[in-house]
Amino acid sequence: MLTIVFWDVVLLVALLMFSVPLPYCFGGALLFMSLFGDVSMKSMMLWAFDQMINPVLLASPLFILAGILMGGSGIAKKLLDFVDVFIGHIKGGLGVVCCVTCAIIGAISGSGFTGVAATGPIMIPRMVEQGYPRGFATALLAVASILGLLIPPSGIMILYGWVTETSILACFLSTLVPGLLITLLLSVVNMVWARKFNLKLESRDVIRERRKELVPRTISAAPALLMPVIVLGGIYGGVFTATEAAAVSAVYAIPVGFLIYRGFEGGNFFPLLRGSASAIGSIMTMILFCLMLSQTYVMLKVPQAIVSIVYSLTENRTLLLIIINLFLFLVGMVVNDATGMILVAPLLLPLMKQLGVDPIHFAAIMGVNLAMGGVTPPYASILYLAMRIGDCSFQEILGPTLAFLIFGYVPVVFLTTFWPPLSLYVPRLLGY
Repeated sequence: MLTIVFWDVVLLVALLMFSVPLPYCFGGALLFMSLFGDVSMKSMMLWAFDQMINPVLLASPLFILAGILMGGSGIAKKLLDFVDVFIGHIKGGLGVVCCVTCAIIGAISGSGFTGVAATGPIMIPRMVEQGYPRGFATALLAVASILGLLIPPSGIMILYGWVTETSILACFLSTLVPGLLITLLLSVVNMVWARKFNLKLESRDVIRERRKELVPRTISAAPALLMPVIVLGGIYGGVFTATEAAAVSAVYAIPVGFLIYRGFEGGNFFPLLRGSASAIGSIMTMILFCLMLSQTYVMLKVPQAIVSIVYSLTENRTLLLIIINLFLFLVGMVVNDATGMILVAPLLLPLMKQLGVDPIHFAAIMGVNLAMGGVTPPYASILYLAMRIGDCSFQEILGPTLAFLIFGYVPVVFLTTFWPPLSLYVPRLLGY
């Protein structure tokens, strides 16, 4: 049976490499298992549908909707203007503005795409005008947008908590410190690199005028800044669940977009709703098939086989953790973060428990590894979106992207893996 599973995985990877739409990839793998693996798809489908009606899963599409509405409402622009007042005039400051804004947007939407879509059209032209190379500006935006998958509330942490039956709030908190550390390191790398560019900095008179804008911009950004406060404060204050928080954030964006920032006045509200419905439908279909395939592997005792195979290679804990990190990185390169989380988390969790890794700690390990897949080809969906928005070639963006990953991201991956307090301190502090 393991031979059948192996060829099923080969088929799945092949379909993914040929850019077949994700639902069809998993549907094809399921069909293969049904024909050759003696697996009842009827029972798998009934089980998957039962899982899909779980209210916890509703949080994911609601956060997607909130992120899309936030991008169209003008909230992102106000956040950019607010952060820009403090550090935008410093050499390399615009890059820091980009990183911080993506982190704040991540605390609202739980998505990496929102950071790119909402800030890219504003931030990239502004950075290019100041003297940043277009490829550098686009690469920084793309890598910084990964923060949307790590800064709570995170969409992939919802999925991890759901499939592993781990506290979702604890999973949120596990990636908080790694996310903030990545924000800091990306900002530092940007500041160091920016010294090489001939940037057009503002004069002292302009800086003085900018300081006068602090109060007006703060007042203007207050509704936008209130959004993450409501979402996160409500979740951790016990006022509402993650699902209810997602609904609140989506509803909150509507009056803010119509009445305060007037971002919906151009008639783009209903097109945004239709676009979000299409995206959510595609994602939920993919999740359904992914759940069925993952459960099929679990029923065939694939996790136990993985444990045996891995331990036959080596029993060294450090080496095993490195192998698992490399495996998760490769998974992130070929599938999106949600798919990787649903498919891999149930399979690897038994192995991680045997290694003495806490499930909350494993949530952070999976989060930081799979999030990187958004900017690492061939999948690299966030990177490709940033390239379209930034109007730059792959050659222009490749070098800066690798530099940001190597110096600003990968160190946090290793720290998260081998220093558990980085991801466990905050959850333990709050009683998880």
